[in-house]
Amino acid sequence: MNHALTRRGFLALSGAALLSGCASPDKGQGGVFRAVFAGGGAKETLDPHAQNLYVDQARHKAMFDKLFELGDDLAPVPRLASDFESTSDATVWRIRLREALFHDGATLTADDVLFSLARVLDPAVPGRIGRASLSVLDLGRCRAVDPRTVELVTSRPAAELPALLAVAGTAVVRAGFDPGSPVGTGPFRFGSFTPGRELVARRFAEHWEGAPLVDELHVLSADTDARGNAVRGGQADYAHDMTPTFARAAGSVQIIETPGCTTHAIAVKTDQVAPDVIRALKLLADRQRMVDVVLAGRGVVGNDLFGKGYRYYPDLPQRPRDVDEARSLLRKAGALNTPLELYTSSASPGFVEAATLFAEQAGEAGLRVDVVNGPAETYFKDQLTTGALGSHRSGAMPIPEYLTQRLLSSSAFNATAWKRPDFDAAFAAASAVVDPSTRTAQYGALQRILHDEGGLIAWGHPNWINAVAPSVRGVVPAPPNTLNWARFDRVSFA
Repeated sequence: MNHALTRRGFLALSGAALLSGCASPDKGQGGVFRAVFAGGGAKETLDPHAQNLYVDQARHKAMFDKLFELGDDLAPVPRLASDFESTSDATVWRIRLREALFHDGATLTADDVLFSLARVLDPAVPGRIGRASLSVLDLGRCRAVDPRTVELVTSRPAAELPALLAVAGTAVVRAGFDPGSPVGTGPFRFGSFTPGRELVARRFAEHWEGAPLVDELHVLSADTDARGNAVRGGQADYAHDMTPTFARAAGSVQIIETPGCTTHAIAVKTDQVAPDVIRALKLLADRQRMVDVVLAGRGVVGNDLFGKGYRYYPDLPQRPRDVDEARSLLRKAGALNTPLELYTSSASPGFVEAATLFAEQAGEAGLRVDVVNGPAETYFKDQLTTGALGSHRSGAMPIPEYLTQRLLSSSAFNATAWKRPDFDAAFAAASAVVDPSTRTAQYGALQRILHDEGGLIAWGHPNWINAVAPSVRGVVPAPPNTLNWARFDRVSFA
């Protein structure tokens, strides 16, 4: 069954915040704020240590806090951590906790932090998206120094541990956490939840950073057209991840746009496609045309690596388009008569359009690429095992974290099936380097390998586009997955 709401389903949803009885107030604080995201169907979850969809992360952010979050520049910003220090070799970290309350009135303690970390790292529990990031922890040696101080010990130097504690899937939960009745320290407390449809969360007046400005938050799921129509029609206050086409015809709807902060790519499975064919595919991509057509110019050209402009991004010449060289490589590999499947979906704006355009560009060298459109609700899971090529995107995160989550043999979301023990070892060595300049050089060397041999054809870095109702105040531009993204505790109505 398709659990994501269609346009008709969204407008007809009964009992939700879209009804007039739950309408936004005319002005000031209070009222119900209704935010709409692309859905994940029945797989949507309130477990903050599982899943990786934006709708899940927005819901988790409303109800939970992390020790750290990422700022707009992707540097870690203390949240539940009020202070921290490490030994000179970055293997022992002491973190002092803020005075914070859980929704059930219990006080946050170091034991809650240790429980949360153990839960993330528990190999018996599937789907823990922060596991790879926090695998550097030597959990058996971590301890509570006192109720508000936790000591974290790592198995190797971890100079960027605060950034690792800021990534998706690392929220702090109450010891004994039950996903069916979630208790966190976040600005909103749990009300009700229907996967594939809606979370209702209510203002938590005792939040350590101050109470939200609205009384109630509804986070709903809907497809792209329905999200836009709902904001235009006054049935929602915020629509996440909108298209350039919508932005051009927004009318009175506010467009909140963050420049070039995400990465869109064609992911080539390196265990299915020969190296010469991968090189040819990279040479066939007309990246500027894809940015111009798919993004309507609202973005910058990519260069087959994640995170353009981020810390540790290497200075490399832009890869040119060369159809003749690509054809020569394909002929050498005997691949011109072997079609490739490109698996895509409407799960993200621009995916289908980019896949179709890339297939046309490949055809100029005589290579047939068949575009297969899969279901949006399960796409980000299905793409890991479907198609030799696939549409890929990633929101903002530190480059080392992207390598950890996407490009190690143990990575749970390795869309390019890049599994090389020598690369894993080199990454572990670079991550253990305390000296920043040496660490930068080693990360750069790893990315040069990926640029030459990896399966990511990063064609563009789109602007991040959100739509906001005219009466809403407090939504600011911010890269997804960072502190100021989805800060629904800061919104109000004019």
